[in-house]
Amino acid sequence: MEMKDMSKEQLSELLSAAKKEYDGYKALGLALNMARGKPAADQLDLTKDMLDAVSSSTDCKALDGTDCRNYGVLDGIKDTKKIFCDMLGVAEDELIVGGNSSLNLMYDTIARNFMFGVSKEATPWKDAGKVKWLCPVPGYDRHFAITERFGFELINIPMNADGPDMDMVEKLVNEDSSVKGIWCVPMYSNPTGITFSDEVVKRFAALKPAAKDFRIFWDNAYCVHHLTDTPDTLLNILDECKKNGNEDMVYIFASTSKVSYAGAGVAVMAASKNNIDYVKYHMTVQTIGFDKINQLRHARYFKDFDGIKAHMKKHAAIIAPKFDAVIKALDENIRPLGIGSYNTPRGGYFISFDTLPGCAKKVVSLCKDAGVIMTGAGATFPYGKDPQDSNIRIAPTLPPIDELEQAMKVFICSVKIASAEKLLAE
Repeated sequence: MEMKDMSKEQLSELLSAAKKEYDGYKALGLALNMARGKPAADQLDLTKDMLDAVSSSTDCKALDGTDCRNYGVLDGIKDTKKIFCDMLGVAEDELIVGGNSSLNLMYDTIARNFMFGVSKEATPWKDAGKVKWLCPVPGYDRHFAITERFGFELINIPMNADGPDMDMVEKLVNEDSSVKGIWCVPMYSNPTGITFSDEVVKRFAALKPAAKDFRIFWDNAYCVHHLTDTPDTLLNILDECKKNGNEDMVYIFASTSKVSYAGAGVAVMAASKNNIDYVKYHMTVQTIGFDKINQLRHARYFKDFDGIKAHMKKHAAIIAPKFDAVIKALDENIRPLGIGSYNTPRGGYFISFDTLPGCAKKVVSLCKDAGVIMTGAGATFPYGKDPQDSNIRIAPTLPPIDELEQAMKVFICSVKIASAEKLLAE
């Protein structure tokens, strides 16, 4: 029976039993963390041989003879560029290989446009008056934090089953010149797991912005993070933008942060040649170049994009059972009671869970008090404010599966308590 159909007496009995179960978990003194989407140690171990891929001072030359120990090659060595060009479907002059963090590249791009504009001719965003920014929700908290830090007005865009609400996006972008950009995680979105449909990608590419300096920040972080043998596919946004004469409208980001080493991977930015040339113009006074030895290490280890794809199957073998365990627990314990909705992702790093309205903060608090740390309720919305207080991001990858199963027992018990208390109060 769903909780909403239970009598007050039945709800009280269920609440009493859940609280007794919860007190048992509190007594265990658990210390489990499901707050961030970190790779587990056994995932990081998959690339331990990468550390030997560049083994001596005489072994540091790229294929074109570049000595990776020295200065130069601002936009990345060709060996590494080839892998990412194939991954993202872009040309070599449409790609910059950066350091270890794609988030750093995104921050730098926002800061560059804010201080200097999107081109040499453009007005800096800091001089443009109010800057508005579109944020598909629920979404990635670190994205929202960047644009919040720069003082932009963040606007929630609801996510549909095939991507952001494009009617709302088109209206805001095409009619309001103060709208300067939008965050997107187009494949296996954080946290919903949604992959944008072909129609959504085409509508993005065909936007007619009132602001000529409007930019799409296309964070394709999970483009190789499949959990099944029949992965989702994503239309090439840069190709579609070119068809519409909008090739300068999009910046694409990706990295190996959850492919090789989370703290020592390689990040890239792809865009039109015009945009790349402009970024390099500013980079010449920002850096003499990123870590080319690490770029070479990745190129030597993976060899090509097929090497990346083969490697990611090893990751899936480790984390897919963890996602299955979470979904199984929710299917068996939450779905029959009708006290939560959630996605079953085909890739990415998260499961998005929605409690009954008004219960998310209570659930996260109960979990914390019982020794299970979750992502903060509200984190998946700009300013940390979930209008419904319902969304919780579940990150299954880091804990060993036995700890994950224990954490899910605490989580489910907390959802039952919060839901029963809400229904009894109505």
